Amino acid sequence: MRIPSRLPLVALMAGSGIYHLAAPEFYERIVPRPLGHARFYVYASGVVEVLGAALLAAPRTRRAGGWVCAAILVAVFPANVQMALDGGASGATGIVGSPVAAWSRLPLQVPLVWWAAAEGRRPDRGRPRQARPADAPLS
Repeated sequence: MRIPSRLPLVALMAGSGIYHLAAPEFYERIVPRPLGHARFYVYASGVVEVLGAALLAAPRTRRAGGWVCAAILVAVFPANVQMALDGGASGATGIVGSPVAAWSRLPLQVPLVWWAAAEGRRPDRGRPRQARPADAPLS
């Protein structure tokens, strides 16, 4: 059985969204200061990431989910820039919190946005199944 190419993106978006909701303090530090209300933006982005993952996971809503995921990845880019400008993820240890990791994340967003948008553009495969009338033979 072939695993649909969108499932790793579903896992990444769902995991990220859940982490935003479970540990908002980590993300509050990287919300660009002029925006204010960091907790609001962290929770909102977490909810949108989980919603995008759910939409992307279901075949009928996959295309909408791709566009939601692409949009949220673009929307959170300024936070990743803020983290790089701040010299890394404050409070994180090892390579994860380093300036190198923070700056490396920036170009990695491009293929993620492309991947999500590709799912949004991907044509549906075939027609939806037609329901079999209740009195039709099973053949």
